[in-house]
Amino acid sequence: MSLLARPSAAALVAKTLQRLTGFASRRPKGPGSDAASHARFPEFPRTVRTLTVPTSVAAARVTVYLPPATTPAPPVHVNFHGGGYVMSLTELDDPLCRFLAAEAGVAVVNVDYVVAPQHPFPAPPRQAYEVVRWVAEHAAEQGWDGSRVTVGGQSAGGGLAAAVARQALAEGGPSIALQVLHYPPLDLVTNAADKQAAIARPMLRPWMAEVFDTAYVPEPKRRADPLVSPAHPSDTADLTGIAPAVVITAAYDLLRAEGERYASRLGAVGALVEHHEVAGADHGYDGKDDVKAREVYALIARHVREVHGRGA
Repeated sequence: MSLLARPSAAALVAKTLQRLTGFASRRPKGPGSDAASHARFPEFPRTVRTLTVPTSVAAARVTVYLPPATTPAPPVHVNFHGGGYVMSLTELDDPLCRFLAAEAGVAVVNVDYVVAPQHPFPAPPRQAYEVVRWVAEHAAEQGWDGSRVTVGGQSAGGGLAAAVARQALAEGGPSIALQVLHYPPLDLVTNAADKQAAIARPMLRPWMAEVFDTAYVPEPKRRADPLVSPAHPSDTADLTGIAPAVVITAAYDLLRAEGERYASRLGAVGALVEHHEVAGADHGYDGKDDVKAREVYALIARHVREVHGRGA
């Protein structure tokens, strides 16, 4: 066992990463700052309001991105940010949220969910599911259409979106029209050191993945839970009826293989809308590459529009 596979060590490193990312986000400008995220894609306005959603885990602060005021009661897309389940990088997804609100014509609910090690599994996926359920049940008072809900996320957020869809299947709702899984971690059973990337030095290094996995699920046996590792062969449940999915993987990503496996599994039950691989891209590529980000965000927006019958 490596040092970083020990829960106490992983928790210490995770808390250090939290402090560093918190400092970076508050800088007035520069990569990783909230200001830098808000400045990307300036053609898409930032029209937002904040809400607090009650859940059994903890109250969740969400930012609602409003679409152009042309259609009453728009559909709603619930977004979960990345950050290895340990970093609260909500504002990093600001460009995506503005893009989807404008291009897909949906209200986007960007969720600041609880993170590990302060809130390890199963707290984040349970809170995420309860937020989506609240979004569907309280639609009338919020001005969106709770019968037209999609979910999505990038990296850890993609893992949470998959977990939300799985809980909705198991608990009989709410109805989810589409799940968008963008370079998600879907197999925490397999040791990070045993995962292979297509390049020698991928952005997501094995040591980082080990810290994230251990901080999020300290007990190795629990990593086989279907809400954590639906791409691992140990999960053999029938997924018939699960929300249709768009799975997006990056060619150089350490997590590429598990995304491909889950896409294949979803396809076997008729739940795969599209598996799109981003060529020449690594994990988190869209945080720096505006060209590739626009292409993939446009693809996501198209699928969200189409699932609601709104066309191109």
